[in-house]
Amino acid sequence: MEEKNRIPYKIYLEENEMPKAWYNLRADMKEKPAPLLNPATGKPMTAEELSVVFCDELIKQELDNDTRYYEIPQEIRDFYKMYRPSPLVRAYCLEEKLQTPAKIYYKFEGNNTSGSHKLNSAIAQAYYAKKQGLKGVTTETGAGQWGTALSMACAYFGLECKVFMVKISYEQKPFRREVMRTYGADVTPSPSMETNVGRKILAEHPGTTGSLGCAISEAVEVAVSSEGYRYVLGSVLNQVLLHQSVIGLETKAALDKYGIHPDIIIGCAGGGSNLGGLIAPFMGEKLRGEADYRIIAVEPASCPSFTRGTFAYDFCDTGMICPLAKMYTLGSGFIPSPNHAGGLRFHGMSSTLSQLYHDGYMEATSVEQTSVFDAAEFFARTEGILPAPESAHAIRVALDEALKCKETGEEKTIVFGLTGTGYFDLKAYEAYNDGRMVDYIPTDEEIAASVAKLPKVE
Repeated sequence: MEEKNRIPYKIYLEENEMPKAWYNLRADMKEKPAPLLNPATGKPMTAEELSVVFCDELIKQELDNDTRYYEIPQEIRDFYKMYRPSPLVRAYCLEEKLQTPAKIYYKFEGNNTSGSHKLNSAIAQAYYAKKQGLKGVTTETGAGQWGTALSMACAYFGLECKVFMVKISYEQKPFRREVMRTYGADVTPSPSMETNVGRKILAEHPGTTGSLGCAISEAVEVAVSSEGYRYVLGSVLNQVLLHQSVIGLETKAALDKYGIHPDIIIGCAGGGSNLGGLIAPFMGEKLRGEADYRIIAVEPASCPSFTRGTFAYDFCDTGMICPLAKMYTLGSGFIPSPNHAGGLRFHGMSSTLSQLYHDGYMEATSVEQTSVFDAAEFFARTEGILPAPESAHAIRVALDEALKCKETGEEKTIVFGLTGTGYFDLKAYEAYNDGRMVDYIPTDEEIAASVAKLPKVE
């Protein structure tokens, strides 16, 4: 494996430039992300301890900080061929409309039935669950992209799928819910009365609209108490960023083919799956000193874990039953305002991305949701794709950077991730078009109160 790790990434591309291997960014990080901790002992989680929650092969990927490339199993590559490689598009119409000298490209991940990049990891995790002989999997979903993708993947491999969907999204996005059910998933609004942790959360927060942290707690509880089940997660974890590296590998292959060097790379950031996947090979070059890029993470102002959170160990879930992860966090009890319609609702950020941000390898900015939907509408009218609200966070900053180039006359090349389509997010667009959408930014006092409850880790 050592010799394999020294081979340039191009050897791992098929003739159509679809990756044959996932790239593990952690292998090139000088300062590795902090390990997951057992909340009971305060010591790093072992593979044996994680095995009651996750699939065995996924645990190996989660804990491996050293192997640079993981060969993608042929069954997964065959599935990827249905929609990969995904398009890297030059936004000529956008450039013309903005009258900017900047060159703008977007990597479009919405050209599959699930409608987003989430399918890249969903099919991998379902594959390993099936290979292990499991009966089914449990998960959470916020805006619904991950639940939709996992439902599709489980249907492909004949696995049962139990999804806990954040209650406000369950109510706002009934069509996303119905797609999951069409693929055979059992979908429950979270928090629910089906689990001990759900009942506890409802007792403490009557009428709560839920959060990803709540839904994670319920999904984990059901997984560990149900024979033949394991839990799978759509973002945050190292294994997910590994699978999503196909986005960045394809992007880099296409740009390299035409001799294009991006100056700015922009991705929306909730838990980190899309951002981590998009920037992976570029960040790898940056870490190895081979090239430099300006990398920008964009998050919602209503859930600003990077820009206003604390870099510390915290629970990944509201029920405090999951391992502790060191990340930028607003506190596991933080619940975004129900007025927040743009996805990206997780209280923390990937440990890998948190470490990179902490070490100064990338920037982060937060944007208000009315501004995000301004950008989404402008993009839809200009480029003809209705973007997911999550994607529109990246669009917002890409537009801003392109307009800066207009002011300065600089001919910079901008690449951003268009994570998926917004056709199941029309309730949010309706609120925006009707003038009912409002911005909510948590106060310093609210964030401080949540962060004050972080677990004490020595």
